[in-house]
Amino acid sequence: MLTSEQKHLIPHATPKNDEDPHGKIIGQGKFKYKIDAHWGKLNPNKYPIENCHAMVMDSQGRIFMITDNTTNNILVYSQNGELLDAFGSSFPGGHAIKIVKEGEQEFLYVVDSGWIVNRHWDGHSTEQWDSPTNNVIPQAGFIAKMTLDGKLIYSIGHPQTCGAYKPEQPFRPTDIAIAPNGDLYVTDGYGSDFLLHYDKQGRYINHWGGHHNEDKNYNLHNTHGVEVDLRHPLNPTLIVSSRFEQCLKVFSFDGKYLDRISANGAYIGGPVFKGELFYAPVCWSHIDNKNADDSGFISIFDKSNTLIANLGAPQPQYINGELQPMQSNGDIFNHVHCICVDQDDNLYVGQWNSSKTYPIKLIKQSC
Repeated sequence: MLTSEQKHLIPHATPKNDEDPHGKIIGQGKFKYKIDAHWGKLNPNKYPIENCHAMVMDSQGRIFMITDNTTNNILVYSQNGELLDAFGSSFPGGHAIKIVKEGEQEFLYVVDSGWIVNRHWDGHSTEQWDSPTNNVIPQAGFIAKMTLDGKLIYSIGHPQTCGAYKPEQPFRPTDIAIAPNGDLYVTDGYGSDFLLHYDKQGRYINHWGGHHNEDKNYNLHNTHGVEVDLRHPLNPTLIVSSRFEQCLKVFSFDGKYLDRISANGAYIGGPVFKGELFYAPVCWSHIDNKNADDSGFISIFDKSNTLIANLGAPQPQYINGELQPMQSNGDIFNHVHCICVDQDDNLYVGQWNSSKTYPIKLIKQSC
């Protein structure tokens, strides 16, 4: 049974903004970017996509993108936008992708969120999420570890198999982070909203989060993204999005709550680190007491986790230390879902529910 929050997570047809943003300069202060809206465009008949869910760069500078179209789940781009490879047909709910180096070899982790196109679709139902004839229906998700050319090494399935969940608890994971020792942290953001901890062999260790903790700081609501924060080497932490609380939460590796990072007005995803900064995708703005369609943007935070710039939304403002509500009018982005940062601080941006548009490039401008 889907909650009202989860009902907003399924792709549906949304018209693209009428104005082509190609060539436009966006951002504030030191964070200004020129939009290359043509960067990732491909032949949709040969390389169709539904949503650009996640992107990550390997040590060679290649950009891997996961989509939820099983014609080719993974597209590999050069930084110039050339298609280098396309593979994978086993991830109907392809949602997150991370690369980790073990020794001299890099490996790919793919998260499938469990949403699938319904072969029994009645041809018109798109909002009846609990109906067996809706166009998209849920199943259990999973995590796969692979080589960079797509060979499967192992997979992690429903946590009921290790006794961590009851069979009736849904498991639809949304993201994964890899700690320096190889341990895995998985957000179950479309399922039961726990953060699950596994060792590097995929063996369950523990989990925390959910909705019903006596200490509300431990609650997670649509915990969409997670990443390891190594900016303070002596005290590494996890930063986890609690998207429907419009915030990020900081935890120790063993699950102790440490801090809350406000994203007031922004339904924010997990962080993407580059140097002392992190970038975070915002899927929706909070407008008229709801997560408004076509109102996404990108937020940039400094080393102290202060929000210092928005791309596609006004400059953030703090009054007496409190972040004021933010929102975008949707003139640049529909729903920002993923960000990748290259060696020159250029950004590669993918979107959910944006009329099947390919990723774009934001070219950093010199001050």
